[in-house]
Amino acid sequence: MFAELYGGLVAWAGDREGADLLVLAIAITGVVMLAVLANVVAKQVVVRALQQWTERSRSSWDDRLVQRRVFHRLSHLAPALVIYHFAPLVLADYVSWMALVRQACLIYMFVAAAWTVSSLLDAIEDIALTSRAGRDLPVKSFVQVAKIILFGLLAIAVLSLIIGKSPVLLFSGLGAMTAVLMLVFKDPILGFVAGVQLSANQMVATGDWIEMPKYGADGDVIEVALTTVKVQNWDKTITTIPTYALISESFKNWRGMEQSGGRRIKRAIYLDMTSITFCDEAMLERFSRIQFMADYLAERREEIDAWNHEHHVDASSPVNGRRLTNIGTFRAYVIAYLRRHPMVHQDMTFLVRQLAPTAEGLPLEIYVFSRDQAWANYEGIQADIFDHVLAVVPQFDLRVFQSPSGSDVRALVARTAES
Repeated sequence: MFAELYGGLVAWAGDREGADLLVLAIAITGVVMLAVLANVVAKQVVVRALQQWTERSRSSWDDRLVQRRVFHRLSHLAPALVIYHFAPLVLADYVSWMALVRQACLIYMFVAAAWTVSSLLDAIEDIALTSRAGRDLPVKSFVQVAKIILFGLLAIAVLSLIIGKSPVLLFSGLGAMTAVLMLVFKDPILGFVAGVQLSANQMVATGDWIEMPKYGADGDVIEVALTTVKVQNWDKTITTIPTYALISESFKNWRGMEQSGGRRIKRAIYLDMTSITFCDEAMLERFSRIQFMADYLAERREEIDAWNHEHHVDASSPVNGRRLTNIGTFRAYVIAYLRRHPMVHQDMTFLVRQLAPTAEGLPLEIYVFSRDQAWANYEGIQADIFDHVLAVVPQFDLRVFQSPSGSDVRALVARTAES
C-alpha cells in the first residue's frame, strides 16, 4: 500500500527526488499537527482538569499552584516532547537537521522546566508565608537563592548543548572564575548569609516594627529579600535597607514590646522648685479631701508623728525632724491615680520618680506601661494621664515650670509701670 502511494507521488511529482521532498513535507506537517494537538490537549484538557480538581479540594496549597500557573507552564513540555520523539523518524536522512531540531527541543524543554520550577518555588513561598513559622523565616531570600542556582544550572546546561561539551567541563572551568563570581555576586552572597543569621537569631521578620535612623526607616517590615529589606514607614513611604546592614549595624526592633502586652509611657513634667514647701495643717486638711489621699495622709502623719516623738524632735521649726511636703504628697497622689487607671498595666514596671534637678525645674517622671499597644490609642491614654496630672498640679500648691513668654514680659512691664 505504501509502495503504491509512493509510486503515485513519484508519478505526480515527476521524479523520485520531488517525491521524497513531498513525503518529508507531509511528515513534518503531521509532526507539527501532533505537537499542536498535544499542546491543546495538555492545556485545554489536562490543565483544566487539574484546575477543577484544585477548586474542589479543601486544601489551600494546591490553589497556590494554580495561581502561580505551575501546571500551565509544565504543559509547554508536551509539544516539545512530541517533536523530540518524532524527529529521528522524520529526519532520518537528514542527520545534521535532526541533531539541530533535537538540540533546539532540549533547550526549549530545559527552559520550560526551569520556568516551571521557578513558578513552583513562588508557590512554595506563598504557602510558607501563610504559616507562622514561614513568616518568621526569610523565605523570599531562600527562594531567590534557589532561583539563582536554578537559572545558573540552566545557563550551564544550555551552553553545554550549544557547544557540544559536557557540563562537567564547564563546572571545572568555574573554579578559575571563583574570584570573578565572588565579586559579581557579592551582594547576593552577603544577603543570603545575613538572611540566615537574621532567621537563626530571630532578629527581624516580616511584620516587625523596626527603627533604623541611618536609613530613615521607622515602620513595619513588609519584605525580607535576598539583598534588601523593605520597610513601610508610618508616613507610608518605603525605605529599602541592604540586608547585610541589619547584621553589621544596629537597629531597634519593637517586637518585644508588641509581644509583652504593654507599651511604655515615659514622660516627665518639670516643677518650679520655688513652689516646693512643707505642708502646714491647712494644706493637709485640704489634701485630705482629695480622693485617694485621706488614708495615705492619715497613715503617713501617724508614722511621722511617732518618729518625731521617739526622737524628741523640736516641733517649733519645720526644719526639725520629718515633715510632709507638697511635692511628696503630689507624687503619692499621682501613684494612687495611676494605680486606679484602667488602661495602665499594673503588672509591668511602674515608677513615679524624681530625676536630677535641672535649670528648667525638678523633673517628676512617670514611667509606666499602657495596656493598649495601638499607636493612636496609646497616644490617647498618655495624653489623658498628663492632661489630668497637669491640671492637678496647682491643687498641691505647685507650679509647672515654663520659660517666660511674651505675655509674661508684658505683664511684668505693666506691673512695674503701675508701681
